[in-house]
Amino acid sequence: MKALSRRDFLKVTGSALIGVTTGGVSLQALAKEQLPLDNPSAKALKYTHQSDKEGQTCANCMHIQGDAGNEWRPCALFPNHLVNNNGWCAGWVKQP
Repeated sequence: MKALSRRDFLKVTGSALIGVTTGGVSLQALAKEQLPLDNPSAKALKYTHQSDKEGQTCANCMHIQGDAGNEWRPCALFPNHLVNNNGWCAGWVKQP
């Protein structure tokens, strides 16, 4: 068995590190689920999937993240959960 040169070792470990990092990000994205209404944080902030406040929805809140084309998006107030663009919670703040 041939010993790895230092250069080859760095190439292999660097590639493995990049693969693990991007793979972890992909798994994190897949792990997100829609925010259930019985979630303690959702209850505390009175989250609802359908806003009854005129002009106030998750889609125009400063806490919303992700692609605007998606119906369900990540929110800074509810880590590892997705909120509905048409939703609302007491943490709503108008986007600047």
